[in-house]
Amino acid sequence: MKKIKTILFAGILLLSFSCSNPEENKAVDDTAVIPFQPFKVLLIQHPVENFDKWKPVYDAHDSVRLAYGIHAFQIGRGMEDSNLVTVIEKMDDIQMAKEFSALPDLKDAMHKAGVSGPPTFHFLDVIRNDNSKIEYTDRLMISHRVKNFDEFLKVYDKEGTETRKANGFLDRGLARDVDDANIVYIVFAITDMEKAKMRMNSEELKKIMIEAGVEGIPTFNFYRLVK
Repeated sequence: MKKIKTILFAGILLLSFSCSNPEENKAVDDTAVIPFQPFKVLLIQHPVENFDKWKPVYDAHDSVRLAYGIHAFQIGRGMEDSNLVTVIEKMDDIQMAKEFSALPDLKDAMHKAGVSGPPTFHFLDVIRNDNSKIEYTDRLMISHRVKNFDEFLKVYDKEGTETRKANGFLDRGLARDVDDANIVYIVFAITDMEKAKMRMNSEELKKIMIEAGVEGIPTFNFYRLVK
């Protein structure tokens, strides 16, 4: 009789666990992929007299940027000239970002920070972005105008990520200029500089760019992420 009671008690206990809150028993899926949401960035490029002097002044200006809906995202230093700075900042509102770029206060801050040449400001719609953690910090940003963005994208996708990866490029971002949607910006992480430069100078890539409708001479900006 005691043995039967013991079995009955164990059965009730097991039933109570199996009927507990299903939300508490549900495993957490750490691999869930969050769908990409397009966002806008302000791209600023300029030379500085000394990066270590420029950076603290840039950081101190953060409250002004935030007041205009601008948020720090990435900073890069030129690979050939480490005092050539590339700043990429997320922006909440294009018009406010444009107002920010014209602020006398920004001009004064840049002067104080030792910006040694005219800055360029570009306002971009980011339509693809891979911000997953990787070990590579070297970047290549390519910008060029195309005849038709949709046709360009078909050729770009036809070339494929695996082909680019085999040639030292990892896709990281793709953006269009806010004011001219046929101006394209592409960002790659460089895994093998020698392979990447060989690919850039290859006849095959030239043919692909012609097929994609690239107009004029592309701009290439090699930089290394510091933030």
